[in-house]
Amino acid sequence: MKKFSKASTASKKAFLNYGIVIAFFVIFQSLVSTGNITSALKGQLIPIACYMIMAVSLNLVVGISGELSLGHAGFMSVGAFTAVIVSSAMAGSSDKGSLIVSIIVGALIAAIAGFLIGIPVLRLNGDYLAIVTLAFGEIIKNILNCLYVGIDEKGVHFAFNNPAALAMSAEGKVIINGPMGAVGIRKISTFAAAIILLLIILIIIQNLVNSRTGRAIMAIRDNRIAAESMGLSPMKYKMLAFTVSAAMAGAAGAVYALNYSTLVPKKFDFNTSILVLVFVVLGGIGNMTGSLLAAGVLVVLPELLRKFSDYRMLVYAIVLILVMLVTNNEKLKGKIDTFFKKLRMKISKGGRK
Repeated sequence: MKKFSKASTASKKAFLNYGIVIAFFVIFQSLVSTGNITSALKGQLIPIACYMIMAVSLNLVVGISGELSLGHAGFMSVGAFTAVIVSSAMAGSSDKGSLIVSIIVGALIAAIAGFLIGIPVLRLNGDYLAIVTLAFGEIIKNILNCLYVGIDEKGVHFAFNNPAALAMSAEGKVIINGPMGAVGIRKISTFAAAIILLLIILIIIQNLVNSRTGRAIMAIRDNRIAAESMGLSPMKYKMLAFTVSAAMAGAAGAVYALNYSTLVPKKFDFNTSILVLVFVVLGGIGNMTGSLLAAGVLVVLPELLRKFSDYRMLVYAIVLILVMLVTNNEKLKGKIDTFFKKLRMKISKGGRK
């Protein structure tokens, strides 16, 4: 009975997450179709979906695996710039086909980067792991600042620190121009594609967490020594969670990058990693629903407060503090839960009448 109730609760939470995402898509898509949305907010729809993906993927590491990573934006940048190269190489293909291939390749390269970085990083714990992941995130950004990529009829050319070393023909085109970033990007991302990717990633996380592998990851998080005594390999399961999370961040980066005509490596710096971590902490560590809501609200909020330009960041900071106080106050959370339970009971009684 306990297993059945746990499975039922997990299914309810999963369907709640899917419902939130679908409702988000339907509401904003209807606003776009009717023209009742500002151009600034319309331009934020794909980034919001991408940040939701980043939040739930980081929660897989921080909440489910129990490790603190501060370099998640690095994996996003790997997926982003990989997608730019792939989409440029597929210039003659359809937009949908190019987008799908770019997302897959971006996720794959980010997963490889996550695996390689995870080999030394996941041998550490606590603050040491956080510092090293932060360092790797900055290393990735600096590598991209030195990277030059071009394409001509002979194929894709790579060089570091010197664009002349690309040795392209006269018809060649520069795709990534060092610190100036990617230029002339094919804008093939769509809001619908971002939402579909978000739903796929939520399904993957849901199935992973409720699988035997997910239970092993959480067992290692809760008590590493006891898990090892039962024959579980902490390195193996931590590496799995870290690599899957990196792949999801890479996929989010691919959709994000192909929404803009230009993109610079500076966009994926330490501040972006911290922003995603804020979504996770404010939404509740290990709480995927909270991560979705926190990412959506905190990305939209500055745009909604743009009319109050002189005070909007002050209001934004106050909202962050209030949310932090609420999420960390057990008594207040209990009162809120009780209020919603009573509200649901009244609604159900009213429906029966």
